[in-house]
Amino acid sequence: MSTIRVVWGTAAGPTKMSSYDAALADAGVHNYNLVPVSSVVPANATVESVGTAPDLGPAGQRLTVVEAAATRAGPGHVTAGLGWTTGDGPGLFYEAAGETDAETVEERVRTGLAAGRELRDWDFADEETRTVETDAESGTYASAVVLAVYGESEPIC
Repeated sequence: MSTIRVVWGTAAGPTKMSSYDAALADAGVHNYNLVPVSSVVPANATVESVGTAPDLGPAGQRLTVVEAAATRAGPGHVTAGLGWTTGDGPGLFYEAAGETDAETVEERVRTGLAAGRELRDWDFADEETRTVETDAESGTYASAVVLAVYGESEPIC
């Protein structure tokens, strides 16, 4: 059975990319090449909410993720959220992010999960969400990220 870890982070920086990189560092995944996938949890996987990723392999390798991310220049507010629903078989992730509050992002995530369940003839038993938010001060950028990290990193070449 494989493990999917849910990690999250927030950060500020002098540029859009530096704040995003620092938020990834806060989540423990800044040294990998992130490869996004759509939002299906394989039937043989477990999902664990861990906050910060453990060592997932050598720097520069590929890491498969589902990602919710928001970045903006200050002053302002950003929120990212990820939800998951699982059962005895496959499950789903749903992500949302934007320049809004945590309650709005969580509502969007839960609405997306409900719509995804309606599309599938699978048994779903559990639902969880994780949201993070931060403020951008004037003259800086701020980022919020929540990622589902599939397994460990793999060589990219």
